[in-house]
Amino acid sequence: MDSAALFRAAPAQGAPSEQWRDPALAAPRRPGTSRPIILFGGLTACHDALIAAALAGLGYRAQALPCADHAALQCGKEFGNRGQCNPTYFTVGNLLRTLFALRDEQGLSPAAIIDRYVFVTVSACGPCRFGTYTTEYRKALRDAGFAGFRVIGIRQEEGAEQIGADAPLRLDARFYLTGLACVIAGDVLNGLAYRIRPYERVPGATDAAVARSLVILRDALARRRGILRALRRCRREFAAIAVDRLRVKPKVALIGEFWAMTTEGDGNYRLQHFLEAEGAEVVIEPLTAWVLYDIWCVENDTRRRMLLPRRDSERHPSDSAAPLRTLFLARLAARLVRAAFALAARAIGLRHCPLPDMAELADASNDFYPTELRGGEGHLEVGKLITAARNHKVDLVVSVKPFGCMPSSSVSDGIQALVTARLPEANFLPIETSGDGATNAYSRVQMALFKARARAEATFARTLAQAGLTPAQAADRLANRPRLARALSDPPPVTAVTAGNLVRTLT
Repeated sequence: MDSAALFRAAPAQGAPSEQWRDPALAAPRRPGTSRPIILFGGLTACHDALIAAALAGLGYRAQALPCADHAALQCGKEFGNRGQCNPTYFTVGNLLRTLFALRDEQGLSPAAIIDRYVFVTVSACGPCRFGTYTTEYRKALRDAGFAGFRVIGIRQEEGAEQIGADAPLRLDARFYLTGLACVIAGDVLNGLAYRIRPYERVPGATDAAVARSLVILRDALARRRGILRALRRCRREFAAIAVDRLRVKPKVALIGEFWAMTTEGDGNYRLQHFLEAEGAEVVIEPLTAWVLYDIWCVENDTRRRMLLPRRDSERHPSDSAAPLRTLFLARLAARLVRAAFALAARAIGLRHCPLPDMAELADASNDFYPTELRGGEGHLEVGKLITAARNHKVDLVVSVKPFGCMPSSSVSDGIQALVTARLPEANFLPIETSGDGATNAYSRVQMALFKARARAEATFARTLAQAGLTPAQAADRLANRPRLARALSDPPPVTAVTAGNLVRTLT
């Protein structure tokens, strides 16, 4: 047999094959139909609730999907392609389960669901499969009986022109500003809750305050009223919580792939809740930091383009005012975002919570990871670990990402090994999530927490010795200064241990 025949394609049977093409980014609204209900989700519970209220305030009908669980993963695997990332399975499975409930429990036909609902998600390019998510969603929706269901993928590197004027969602300045307000409000609400919850005297008091605060913020966003005034009202909810910050708890920073470190469900084995149950204080990454990272990318790329050599008779970009204007607007945008975050944090009572310095993260990671590689979180994971180890502000850094995530896995399993070799003081643990194997992940976290707990106790003992106090004497001093025992009286973070920082304020 001719060996070349083995490599020749077999003739097509039946109808001739056609080149596959992806549908349009966003199908327009059908003539004669009402404005559809926008389905979305994937962020924290607070962010999703606030975004739904804000969209209602903008005149849209919106519904946040529930937090994705293990059943959503199984549903996503049933209808999705093989070898996908966890975020794809969890997200599309969560969407399908919502559509199945509309069909089976509310009696809507698939045609009515396709006509009345639309799913909005974020997309991007880069060396990962994130850019193909919307295609995977459409494939799963088609196979589940919802062919033609509209999926809008908003590419984070593009602007308002990516969606047509007749689409069910309008990307204008008001939309982006409202979204930024929701991101910042959700960040400060989550940040304050994670600061207080580990030290609450009455279990569940912080979660109850969060629930009441969400009602206040959702009402303000839906009515388009002042968000700062609403945050000040939320401040009173948290101020009433009784806390004991003399409890020695290791501080754990949770970083990693964006979706995996943000979700609060089975997609990351509910690591936030597990760490708190194991006696840790969790430091989460604010979503506002991603906004600053996008701004930094624009500023950095513009500056690099200005340094490119020009050819003969070709005008150099720096000969015009456009690059300088771009740099000015980028820096102004970063300052405004930081100022808005500071105002929101001050309004709700969140203290000592600076946003990460993007230039510092880039400089720290430059020797280990090229900042030009923008897949996934780019150099952010490396920079966060290095700055955390150098500043000694956390006892453990946990990097969580989906199994097989190409950008994040190469960072955590490859480059971070070199970082920890050069910085032996870094206590680092990479966790890959596959939807299964939670017990194994919990076991590894517990072993890393043992070392982190020993660090925290040693730091606290050293702080007590420097202050010349015993734990009982520190408690007596705190009893005589009740202002420092309030939930919103967070001590300055000199060390990684909150109890040790409180002792410093007592001396």
